[in-house]
This record gives sequence, structure tokens and C-alpha cells, in this order.
Amino acid sequence: MFENPILHVHANEDSADEFMPIMPIEEEDETQQGEIFPQILPILPLKNTVLFPGIVIPITVGREKSIRAVQKAYDTHKLIGVLSQRDVDTDDISIGNLFHIGTVARILRLLKMPDGSTTAILQGRKRFELLEMVTDEPYLQGDTRVLSYEMPAPEDLEFQALINTLRHKAGQIIDMSPNIPGEAHVMLRNISSDVFLLNFIASNMNIKPTIKQNILELHNLKQKAEMILIHLDGELQLLELRGEIESKVRGELDKQQRDYFLNQQLRTIQEELGGNPHEEEVNALAERGKTMTWAEPVAKHFAKELAKVRRMPSQAPEFSIMMNYLEVMLDLPWTTFTSDNFDLKKVKKTLDSDHYGLDDVKERILEHLAVLKLKGDMKAPILLLIGPPGVGKTSLGKSVADALGRKHIRMSLGGLHDESEIRGHRRTYIGAMPGRIIQSLKKAGTSNPVFILDEIDKVGTSFRGDPSSALLEVLDPEQNGTFYDNYLELEYDLSKVLFIATANSLESIQPALLDRMEIIRLSGYSVEEKVEIAKQHLIPEQRLAHGLKPKDIKISEPIIKQIIQDYTREAGVRSLDRRMAAMMRSVALKVAMEEKYTAAVRAEDLKGMIGPARFSSDSYEKDQIAGVAVGLAWTSVGGEILFIETLLSKGKGGMTLTGNLGAVMRESASTALSFLKANADLVNLDPSVFDENDIHIHVPEGAIPKDGPSAGVTMMTALASAFTKRPVKANLAMTGEITLRGKVLPVGGIKEKILAAKRAGCTTILLCKENQKDVEEINAMYIEGMSFHYVSRMTEVLTLALD
Repeated sequence: MFENPILHVHANEDSADEFMPIMPIEEEDETQQGEIFPQILPILPLKNTVLFPGIVIPITVGREKSIRAVQKAYDTHKLIGVLSQRDVDTDDISIGNLFHIGTVARILRLLKMPDGSTTAILQGRKRFELLEMVTDEPYLQGDTRVLSYEMPAPEDLEFQALINTLRHKAGQIIDMSPNIPGEAHVMLRNISSDVFLLNFIASNMNIKPTIKQNILELHNLKQKAEMILIHLDGELQLLELRGEIESKVRGELDKQQRDYFLNQQLRTIQEELGGNPHEEEVNALAERGKTMTWAEPVAKHFAKELAKVRRMPSQAPEFSIMMNYLEVMLDLPWTTFTSDNFDLKKVKKTLDSDHYGLDDVKERILEHLAVLKLKGDMKAPILLLIGPPGVGKTSLGKSVADALGRKHIRMSLGGLHDESEIRGHRRTYIGAMPGRIIQSLKKAGTSNPVFILDEIDKVGTSFRGDPSSALLEVLDPEQNGTFYDNYLELEYDLSKVLFIATANSLESIQPALLDRMEIIRLSGYSVEEKVEIAKQHLIPEQRLAHGLKPKDIKISEPIIKQIIQDYTREAGVRSLDRRMAAMMRSVALKVAMEEKYTAAVRAEDLKGMIGPARFSSDSYEKDQIAGVAVGLAWTSVGGEILFIETLLSKGKGGMTLTGNLGAVMRESASTALSFLKANADLVNLDPSVFDENDIHIHVPEGAIPKDGPSAGVTMMTALASAFTKRPVKANLAMTGEITLRGKVLPVGGIKEKILAAKRAGCTTILLCKENQKDVEEINAMYIEGMSFHYVSRMTEVLTLALD
């Protein structure tokens, strides 16, 4: 705004924030020729201040060179060159940091202040140009040239109109500014010199020093007047706008003041009655609300609920419910986010160090980060890690959080059957609380954590609702930006959360929910992968957990492989981890009792440390008899081998199926038998044998339910082997669906099935030709030593399988 013309800036070399009354002002007369200005002048640099000719200002001189320059000038001709600094944040007073056009000032008085500082009263006389700096010791001296204005012609009416407009607008600003006294009008009227009027107005305008310097440097007086008018117009518009705002606010303030006085009276009454601690709690919540940075709808809702609490008696049952609700609103991280780590090489290194293998998952996480890094914003995908237990689905989520630099939340959905666990309870219920999604975000303190939804395939349903349907909004990237919690009664943005769900099987997941997630399959580990996982993770972690040092126990790679093959037969590594723990306990006992033992574990030590071997890798190589075939099955815990046993007995052609078989497997057995009857000549069979013998097909481990089409080729091979008396080739396993037309169809879970066959010692696998692409995706190192036969017809199966 236009500064007070009665008060002038008390300038300082470092600031311009103090004020003091001006000295008498003398107008600058451009026609005056009597005053002589030396060519070589001491130079005084100023910060944040521009001195105009005719203006008197007091300055506090602090820098040593400036004090010497002012003293020298005062002792001689009392004239000094005043220049403004370009960069006010530095004490550099070289010619490069000074504007080259300034004002020659006369030192009217030089005062020694009680605090030891020096104050000089300066009166601007003439503009000058600094040609060069003559010396900078013991003070600055410059070679100068006095400048004059380009005066307009006396008959230039446009210039006179400019002067009159400036005088009028300056008067308007004085009228609209309550802090400027009315005497300023008299001063404006008494200024007869156009040059001094322009300098007076420019000096008192509330504009940046750099703009004032530009005005000072203008030689043409008409251009100077035009530039001052532009900025004066801006000042006037700001004052008018402020007046409009103040008039609008005044009415609102009157109402607020009335409410304030009434509230104060009410508070005084309460204090007289003994005070109100509940009100202090409400006030504390209100103060916290002022510090929150949330969206306008949330702020309005909070203010509305806070007003309800203020009007509500503290004895009311709803009071504590409302207070809890407001605390939840304040504790939620509405706009709090952690910064993602976009160093993709470091992220990859972190993922690789925490988990061996799982390349598909790691690549997907890196792809998401790459897009986020390039685009800056992206709706977080919903990843579903599907695989058997023990393969690292849940722990992978923690590694992803560490790699991204985000907070980690794990929420187990196993056995969840209440929809309000997801959406929250309505506040009308006693004991209402937010859903576990909102509670977890409140605990994490950030709105973009890595959120692990564990065991999503084990969500249940009951009369309390369907939680999996409630998860539809949570796990839909197009909807979770406006997730609605029943308790919160507000929309909460979940779009920045990276959700990672885990499951063992897809069958029990609702199709609509499954459609909203990106499926990444985690197959079981091969023996080679398990060896590396044991070396890099299991052994060091278990050794540390049992207080052992690396010298206390040494487990070689052959021993690890023997433990995997003889003691564990699983898709994951949990059983292997337990065996390692058992070995560590055995060694820890010897170390604690100070017994002598060999640190390097030998094969003969395993029985004493972890018991006898549970499996034999060559159990399927012996006793190959007709009617027995080995199939491959996929289960929720990984791949398994499946024996199909067939026995013929004299009878009338009946067929018995045992082993807890499902409808699909029973149909596969009927299809296989029908195909053999129709194509008996292809296997050199007399058709009458089917009518003279009863058939009994059994699948061992009858307590375990079994179903699926994958056993079709195995059923047919076992039947053909029994009828032809030709045993199935040793170490051969197979999988595939069959049709009455004699075709072999592809099946799923190939990697898990192949790894199961390898664990069991099978070296030859028979698959549908269309499953060849699935085998090619498996790392060649993991299937080394195994051979594969790809078939498309059932006759090819019999040719390859039977001895």
C-alpha cells in the first residue's frame, strides 16, 4: 500500500523495517546550476532501500567501510553517492553487486547513537551514474557522472494530464488508508515541482525495491510518470478490493462476536458451577482440527460434528460416542503419504536379497514402480499371489513394503464372516467402530501403505453379510478412491494403497472379486531352488534364532539336498525350515553342555538329529506290476503324485471305483473303459474280456477327496495295463484329460505337477502336446535329467506308456 508520507523509511544497510519522522524536505530543481558535485565520490551501498532526489531519509550505518565513507564525506564536502545492492542477502559490495545508477546525497547530520551505532540523515540531490570503482580501501570511492532528466515540452498537455492524475490518485489512496493522516493532502498540494512530485510518490509507494530502482533509472520524465501511474493504479485497486472484503466480513464478524459473547457468558456460568472438563476435551479436539489439512467436505463434516458435541450435554450417552468419532477423524492420515523409493536398482536388490526366485512377482512390482516414476501418479493395482503354502506369499508383501519405503499392514481374512469387519459399524450401534481397513490405516499413519490381504480365499459368509462382496469396493481400482466406511460416514481415498492379496486356491474366491485382481501364480520350488533358499535364508535365520555361530554348525549342499529329498515332500519350504530348526536345537544342546561334536553335518548324523527318513526317492522304481499307473495331480498345497491301481477278477463286466473319488474322476474312468471297449483291436484285446471280468479301480489314501479331469490318461493307461498284462514303464508319470474320440486335452498346474514328479523320482513325463508351452516356461535347470513326451491321441499314450 501507499506508505505514510509523514513517516519515511529509517533505512538500514541490512533492512528497512524501522520508522522515524523525516527531516524537512527540499525539492530538487532540475534547472539549478549553483550546486557543484565532485566527480570522485565516496560510495554508500544500501540494502532494500532506493533513495530518490529530494527525499530525506535517516539510515543506520553498520559496515566498517560504510562508516568510514560517511565520516569522510561529512568531514569534507558532505556529499556521498548512494547505490542499492542487487543481492540483498549478501555483504558483497563489489561493483558487480551494485546498481550503476543511484542518487548523490547530502549528509545533513551525523549522529552517534547511545548503542554505539552511527545514524546519518541523507537528502537526495541528483541522480548519478557510476562509471567505475576507483578504490575499495579504506572505503568505496567511485568515478561518477551526474544525470539529468529529459524534460517534456511546456506545451505537452498529456504530461500535465499525467501529473494531475497522479496527484488525484495519490489523494484517493490517502483517503482510503486509515493509517495515513489527512495532512498528507496539504503536502501533495504544496509540491509545485513535477520532478519532486514524481520522486515523492515513487519513494512512498509500497512496491519492491527493484521496481523503485527501475523508476529511478528512467531518464525520460514522461515515461517515469507513466510507470508510476501503472503501479499506483495497482495500489488503488488493492485498497478498493480490501474495502469490499472488509465490508462483507464485517457482517459475519458481528454475528460471530454475538455468538462469542453468548458462549463466554455460558462458559462463565459453567465455571461458577465448578468448571467443565469435558469442554476442555472438546476444545482440544477443535485445536487439533485447525492443524489438519483435509479436503473441504471432510473439514465441513468435522466442524458440523464438533458443533453437535458443543451443544450436547456431557452426561448424554451419545457424548462419548461423538468424542470417539471425532478422535478417529483426527487420527486418520487423510493427506499423509510416504515417499516411494524410485531407485529401481535398489528395489530389485532388496527383493532379490529377501526372496530367492519369484521372478514374475518381482518383475510386476518393478513394472508398477517404473510407470509410477515416469507418470508421477497411478492407481495402485490389486495383485493376487496364488500358490501353495510356504512359498513366501505373505513375507513377499513385507519385502515389497521395505523395497518401496512404505509402511506394511497385514490383515488376515481367514474365517472372516462379518461384513462390518470391512465396512465398519453404523454409529447408532453400541460399541460401533470403523472397519479393519480404516483401523489399519489409522495405525499405519499413512494413506499409501502396502496392504496384505492374507488368505482371501478363506473368507466366509453368514447372516451378518458377505465380506467378499464388501471387498469388491476395496479392491476395485476404479471405485476404491471413494471407499465408504459406515462408521466414518465419509468417503476415504484408498487408490494410493498397494493391495496384495494371497490365496492358496482360486476356486472359493467370488468370480466378481477375482475379476478385479491381477493374478500372479507362485508355483512350488524345485530342489535346486530349495537348496539356495536354505543356504541364503533358512540356515542363517535359524542359526541366529538358536544363538549359534557360523563355526558351530556347517551344513553342506549335498546334506541340504538329502534333507529335501528324504525328509520333506512339499511345494514350499516350511517343513524344510522346521527340519533346519530341529538340527539347530540338536547342536545348541551339545554346545550348551560343552560336549564334543563335529560341526560339519554328515549323512549318518541326520537320523540322530531329525529322525529317520520319511520318503524314498526310488520307491516307485520297484515292483512294476500290470494295472498300476502313476498320475500327477494339482492341489492347493502344490503338486502330488497319484497312484491308479486296477485289478481284474472273474465276473460279468461290472466296475467298482474306490478311493474317495469325485464325479469328474468317476466319469474319466467310464470314458477310459468305453474307449478301450470300442478300440480293443488297437491293443490286441479280445472284446469278450470286458464281459468276463469285473474291474476294480482304486486310488490310495482314500481319506483324501480327489477329483478333476487330469487323471483321465492315467485311468486309461492303468486299465489297458491290467487287460493286456503289460506293466507301465518304470519312472513314468502322466497327466491329461481324455475324450471318447480318443483325444488328449491339456490341463493346468503343469509346473507344480512336474516338480512333484521330480520329488518322487519320476524321470519321464507324458503330457498333452498343448502343454508343451507350459514346460518351456520352467527354468531348464530345474528339470534337468527329465524327459518329456507330448501326445495328442490316446493311442500314442498306450504306445509310450506300456512295456
